[in-house]
Amino acid sequence: MGIKQLFSIIKEEAPDAIKEGEIKNQFGRKVAIDASMSIYSFLIAVRSDGQQLTNDSGDTTSHIMGMFYRTLRMVDNGIKPLYVFDGAPPKLKSGELAKRFQRKAEATEGLEEAKETGTAEDVEKFSRRTVRVTREHNADCQQLLKLMGIPYIIAPTEAEAQCAVLARAGKVYAAASEDMDTLCFDSPVLLRHLTFSEQRKEPIQEIHVAKVLEGLGMDRKQFVDLCILLGCDYLDPIPKVGPSTALKMIREHGSLEKVVESIQNDPKQKYVLPEDWPYADARQLFFEPDVHAADDPRCDFKWEKPDVEGLVKFLVADKGFNEDRVRSGAARLEKATKSSQQARLEGFFKPIPKTDEQKAAHKRKLDEQNEAKKKKLKEEKKEKAKAKAKPRGTA
Repeated sequence: MGIKQLFSIIKEEAPDAIKEGEIKNQFGRKVAIDASMSIYSFLIAVRSDGQQLTNDSGDTTSHIMGMFYRTLRMVDNGIKPLYVFDGAPPKLKSGELAKRFQRKAEATEGLEEAKETGTAEDVEKFSRRTVRVTREHNADCQQLLKLMGIPYIIAPTEAEAQCAVLARAGKVYAAASEDMDTLCFDSPVLLRHLTFSEQRKEPIQEIHVAKVLEGLGMDRKQFVDLCILLGCDYLDPIPKVGPSTALKMIREHGSLEKVVESIQNDPKQKYVLPEDWPYADARQLFFEPDVHAADDPRCDFKWEKPDVEGLVKFLVADKGFNEDRVRSGAARLEKATKSSQQARLEGFFKPIPKTDEQKAAHKRKLDEQNEAKKKKLKEEKKEKAKAKAKPRGTA
């Protein structure tokens, strides 16, 4: 689900944090991708006549086709993808998962009714609501990635949290997901729309968390508290607290502790906290998620040559794909692994951590430069004032 209305708030309050551009702008970058979110989007989007793609045996293949061709698109544009799969969900997320299951059950009933009496649009709407990523979908995609030579890892719990760890450690440039809660896990950069189809013409959104915090005027703890107030996967939102109110509350009170205290002490009882609202536990899940450390051997990964014949057997013989297209895609993968890609220019200028003494010297230099500019402007103003005051006709 992610964080409700967070992108709208960032766009309004911290527009400089968002960059939009073409996929080719990510050339030469390693990116950790939230696999489950991607697979879900493939199951929703890769369809024919409103239905998921299936092979002759009736097995769903939308997720496989999406994973194959959209990964190829990234590779063609010089991106090195690493997929990260969800592990077991945190216990605090069980409530949200139960609600999702209930919504899907209701959608399934609605779908059956729509097939009997509804329009094609009704069938399509309810069909999309019934989609969920299964173990079989994950297993299919993991097998495909292995044959493609594309690395993947399985997180202990949340894939977004694991992606963020890798991005903070510099093992990848960014985390890629449609879920905005990736920013709560402190990924320096979040990429959105990276696994969308080319036909959608959606620009890649690049969101920088440091600029988000700067634009909002918050530290990370306050930002996470804001996201919990907006509504996350771990807790029910507070009724009647929308995005504007949530932002106002954090800015006015500074923390969720103070917000809760204010609500509880309000004689008018304008807002009512949910009966079970362990916000401190939710915050801890964002600050201390269960993840593999970046230097853990399970986080070692590399891109390898594709297994062409293995791909043909899996995609063509087992899943019913077109052999010519599969071989063409495998050739593109081979070309990418053989070619020595030009490194991004920024790779040649790695920032060197500065000592406190060097930072202080740098600050003094900037202060001196600013003082010199101010002095120069002051002198120029004086000269202009003298020139204006000088009587006409004097030399």
